[in-house]
Amino acid sequence: MFAFPDPGLLRLRVSVRAVIGVAAAVACAELSGLSLPASITGGLAALLALFTVGDPTVRRQAVTTALLPVTGLPVLALATALHGLPPLRDVAFLAVVFCGVYARRWGPRGQALGIFAFMMFFATQFLHAVPAQLPALFAAVLMGLAASSAVRFGAWCIERRTPPPAAPAPPGGRGLARLTTRQAVQCTLACGLALAVGQSISDERWYWAVGTAWWIFVNTASRGETLVRGFRRVVGTVVGIAAGLLIAVPLHGAPAPTAVLVAVCVFGIFYTAAPSYSWMMFFVTVMAGLLYGLLGVLHPGLLTLRLQQTAVGALACVIAVAAVLPITTHAATNAWVQRTLLCVRHCTAEAARRLAGDTTADPAARVAELELLLARARASLAPLTHPLNPFRARKARARQVIELLDDCAHRVRALAELAADRDASHDTRLTAACRRVEAAVEHLVADASESLAEPPSAEPHHHPATDRALAHLHHLETSLTRLAAPLGSHPREPLAS
Repeated sequence: MFAFPDPGLLRLRVSVRAVIGVAAAVACAELSGLSLPASITGGLAALLALFTVGDPTVRRQAVTTALLPVTGLPVLALATALHGLPPLRDVAFLAVVFCGVYARRWGPRGQALGIFAFMMFFATQFLHAVPAQLPALFAAVLMGLAASSAVRFGAWCIERRTPPPAAPAPPGGRGLARLTTRQAVQCTLACGLALAVGQSISDERWYWAVGTAWWIFVNTASRGETLVRGFRRVVGTVVGIAAGLLIAVPLHGAPAPTAVLVAVCVFGIFYTAAPSYSWMMFFVTVMAGLLYGLLGVLHPGLLTLRLQQTAVGALACVIAVAAVLPITTHAATNAWVQRTLLCVRHCTAEAARRLAGDTTADPAARVAELELLLARARASLAPLTHPLNPFRARKARARQVIELLDDCAHRVRALAELAADRDASHDTRLTAACRRVEAAVEHLVADASESLAEPPSAEPHHHPATDRALAHLHHLETSLTRLAAPLGSHPREPLAS
């Protein structure tokens, strides 16, 4: 997990900040004399606020964080009120699932609020909370959010120094053609199936099956992504349970070492979330075992039950995405690849305008957007390159697309760096090269009819930056031309050698 690149040590700083924020939340709850379940709830609220709030500006992050209790506390109250009424509790839980996924259509804020509401309902099942505990739980949630916000927006505001670009919005549409609507239906049915089977296995710990189904649907956009994510969740859980048997069970809930190990798990969750879902689930599973130890209910049979419930939740997701409003991997992949190629086109145009002397052009902003779209395209292609994928032709095609998109991104980054050179001068050959790149993108993307502003014409000037820019544009054109083969043929046809 430490082999993955961490430019600017951003993941490291975010992970350390998360440990400090969650520790501050738990310390506030403990110093206030709240119960252990309340302290755990406060720590969970802080962790969720730091983990799920991903708006592109600090101001929007602060607003979203302030809105978390508006959605979370009513759900927390509803879940505790229905504690002794299982049928109504189950219906309410599924309603929260549907609304939480449906809210993703409103971008990062909708996703954060939906996750927080779901986890508040989940936490009451985990802690077996009853109405009498509600005041303490409310206080703990508010303390947790306040403590984590003090760290995030005050003591250590990483985003103010390096603001992240806005995440690419999911594809639009209306009705069941909209991705978030289809996923809301799929996730609700998956969680309903997981709930029914999970309760037949255990009346007390069924919620792990529902939690598994819910989290598998987070940040996925196709049948293939969901299946791969389910597989990785099971792998991470199995390894985490094995570690829990060796670490959490022997501790018997000893407070000091358990607190240290929980802090390590919080760090691991944040540090590995982006590069490896399996590693993240490993740390989540170990942390859950440690918390069960603090609550005095941990034993090997409980960890085995956790594995069973995880398998149930993953299987429910497989059934839901395969049988209910399926979103094919090919369709999702094609949408993200086309958006990435359009961004390559815009990046090239911005860089050319900057090299031509237009100081208002900003290729750096486009490059940041390209990085996010490229990451999303790679995620959508990941199921096709997975070792368990039996279709060799599709696997080879996906690998070629990833390699060529990576090369395009490399050339665009280099071009943007050259455009930042104040001494770089325009050459008419640059205009012609940019037009060839635009034509190559138009050949690949159906929605490329938008005309881009042309760089102003100028007399030829010789400058080393111009020659290097022309070289990058030539390689970019070559990569785009080569993309025509894997993108233009049938997904299951073998590539021409």
